Parts: sequence; structure tokens; C-alpha cells
Amino acid sequence: MSRISDRFASLKERGEKALVTFVTAGDPDLATTEKVVLELERAGADLIELGVPFSDPMADGPTIQLSSDRALASGTTLPAILELVSRLREKTQVPIVLMGYFNPIFAYGSERFAFDAAQAGVDALLVVDLPPEEAAELKGATDSCGLDLIFLLTPTSDASRVAMVARQGSGFIYYVSVTGVTGARSAVADDLAARVTEVRGALELPLVVGFGISTPEQAGEVARVADGVVVGSALVKYFEKYQGAELLEQLGGFVSALKQGVLKGSRQ
Repeated sequence: MSRISDRFASLKERGEKALVTFVTAGDPDLATTEKVVLELERAGADLIELGVPFSDPMADGPTIQLSSDRALASGTTLPAILELVSRLREKTQVPIVLMGYFNPIFAYGSERFAFDAAQAGVDALLVVDLPPEEAAELKGATDSCGLDLIFLLTPTSDASRVAMVARQGSGFIYYVSVTGVTGARSAVADDLAARVTEVRGALELPLVVGFGISTPEQAGEVARVADGVVVGSALVKYFEKYQGAELLEQLGGFVSALKQGVLKGSRQ
């Protein structure tokens, strides 16, 4: 079993849902990211998504776009992110997902990247602009290296798309809660619970929900119906306001509150 499947299994045994936190690797630099990952885990994150900065992040709203810009400006590269994960593996076994776009992986070489990522201790890839119809080459590489390849579903995904993702995905399935780009929203969509319940019934893999979840209350609401909750933009905003020890303190407090919200929702 992988670190991801082990984590979801242990949470299920305790009657809990997963809190998945997203930050951009290299914002403001990779040394800070290393400290941030450890603080996120300490505060209650069950899985960590590390965003791979990219110059044209078409699925991301302004908050994560600016975060990517800051990371690229600091010189963050894909090889350097893999070195970061290697260093983290000396200190933590928290599941780590690299989330980003296909262009940097294509430039690196799919087979070589999958091998190097697995060697570094990455658990899964989530490539937001690579649908399952076009993922055969990368999936072959990830399968051979024991990496999970995570696919997205959206509110517009029909039954055939759900079935395809269920067949090809591994680790977990990521359900995008709203159409449009990433970014904090003031409320969860009215029909989210019904749609997530419907989709979750067609899957064997855990279903996590992300995009727009920004408060402990929203996280709890989603945790009632999903296997996990992803919070990204609401966390990344802290990098605009704080740095150093204050950044870690503020992130830790917010993630602890999110975790309490997820726990509350898990038990309802």
C-alpha cells in the first residue's frame, strides 16, 4: 500500500476525513517551504499538495498565480522541488502530492521525471491540464514507478467521465467543487452535497473536494459528504501578508482550525 492509501485507511478506521493542504513550492523560497510543510503536518494536515510553479497556470486564480510568480522569481525549478522532497523524507512520512501542469514534466521527460519523483519520495502527481484521454504515456511511467496519478472531476463531469476517471485514477479522485479557477469563495455551492454523494457512490477510491473552500465551517460542511477536503488559496494568501516565524505561526493556527472543522464535519 502507498502512503496515500495507508493514510485514508487509518482515517477511515477512526471515522475521520482528510484535510489536504496546498502551498506553492518555492514561495517565497524552498527553505521556507520545507519549514511550512512540517508546520502544516504538525497543525493537522493529513496530506500535502505542493504546487509546481508555472508561468501560465490557467486553472488558478490570482492568489495562486501570484504565488507561482514569487516562486519562479526565487529560482524554483522542478529538480529543486524534488531535492526538497528528498530532504523532507528525512523528517516526515506525510503523503506528498505534486500538483501542477504538464509542460514542466514534458520538458523534463515523463519517464525520467516519474522515476526521479518516486526516488525523491513523492507519492502522487496531479496534472491539472492532462485529462485521462491524453495521459497514457505519463500513466505508464507512474505505474511502473509506484506513483499514484490523480485525476480531476468537475460539476460538469457526466457518468462516462466519472467511470473513466474511476478506472484510470489512483490514490484519490479530486472533485473540483465549482467551475472556474481556484480561489476562496464565500460559500459552498448549494448542490455540492448531492453531487458529491452521487459521484462518491460510483467510486472505490477516496473522493476529495477542493477549489473555493476557505473557512473551517466550509471545510466541515464538505467533510460531511466527502472523504477529504482541500484548502489552497485561503492558505496561500498568508504568504502575501507574513514571513518567517510569523508566517509559520499564522499558518499553523489556521490549519489547526481547519482540522477541527473537518473533524466536526466527519462526525456529523
